[in-house]
Amino acid sequence: MSGFVLTPTDTADRVRVAAALAARHAGSADRARRLPGEVVAALVAAGFSRHFVPVRWGGRAGGFGELLDAVCTVGEGCTSAAWIAAVIAGAARMGVYLPEEGQRELWATGAETVIAGALNPGGRATPEAGGWRLTGEWPTVSGVDFADWTLVCALVPRGERTVARFFAVPCRDYRVVDTWFNVGLRATGSNTLIVEGAFVPGHRSVARGAVRQGLAVGSGAPCHTARLRTISGTLFAAPALGAARAAVRAWSARSGGRTVGGPFAPGDDPRARSVLARAEREIESAALLLRRVALAGDGGPGGEGEPARARRDCALAADQLVDAVERLFRAAGCGAQAQDDPLQRIWRDVHCAASHTALRFDTASGA
Repeated sequence: MSGFVLTPTDTADRVRVAAALAARHAGSADRARRLPGEVVAALVAAGFSRHFVPVRWGGRAGGFGELLDAVCTVGEGCTSAAWIAAVIAGAARMGVYLPEEGQRELWATGAETVIAGALNPGGRATPEAGGWRLTGEWPTVSGVDFADWTLVCALVPRGERTVARFFAVPCRDYRVVDTWFNVGLRATGSNTLIVEGAFVPGHRSVARGAVRQGLAVGSGAPCHTARLRTISGTLFAAPALGAARAAVRAWSARSGGRTVGGPFAPGDDPRARSVLARAEREIESAALLLRRVALAGDGGPGGEGEPARARRDCALAADQLVDAVERLFRAAGCGAQAQDDPLQRIWRDVHCAASHTALRFDTASGA
């Protein structure tokens, strides 16, 4: 049994350091339902929070392919840490759609500012002189416990109907309620954010349509002009890809000293070889799909059909990763169901990640 799947080889040293640290804390973080501060600090030091920040604010305006590799590397040690890495990178990218003054305020203390995001409308805002009065409740906001800012989506009046806008809210203007008691991705601390009548200046708000269309302010970098629906799936699927690769290694280590059954020497059981080969094939197929989408995002806005194709490819990749991990978990037997076994944690995490609205065929069209 090979226990081998292709992994990125050019990941930055700081990403590997963060991945190793996250791996050491993966079990305890899962039980604590949050990442330890040192892991969060390592993710920031590895460059995830500044990856998509415009160069003029001290960021890198980096690529989606590069981020895919980096998040996967972290995901091989801890899916929750990889999820947070992807979230803080993606949420910071949304800051480039704010007016210039809003961007200046968002990154006033540097490109390492940690930003979380709440993409679905969970509140309402009413216009006031100079800005908006915002009230609402947003559940499942990953990374909100340690974010400096959060970009939240709310409905605002426009004539007789409502439209959605994003609002950049500093952590001093909201409170967090501990509501994240989930079966998977437990260490993401995806708790509930509550805003009660906070004033948001006009320069800290942008129409959701501008974000979706990639209408960046002051930047023509491909990572900023790519449309949200083209690239969002890769951000949420990357942690699961890393986790699935880790599942292969965990399963191979477990199976190296035993057989699935029958008169075969350890490592020579054809049934075990079949399980591993099918899982590896599914994981590498998913990796190719996600790589294609990431490279499409690195090309900028793309054609009119690219968002639909990207959503389809990411949903298919998520299905393949779930199938691969499910196959390995079932074949590992009841021993892998022990509370401290990494394979059961990966199994829970991958199922949870794949249920995201951007990674399901039934909802991806609206993600």
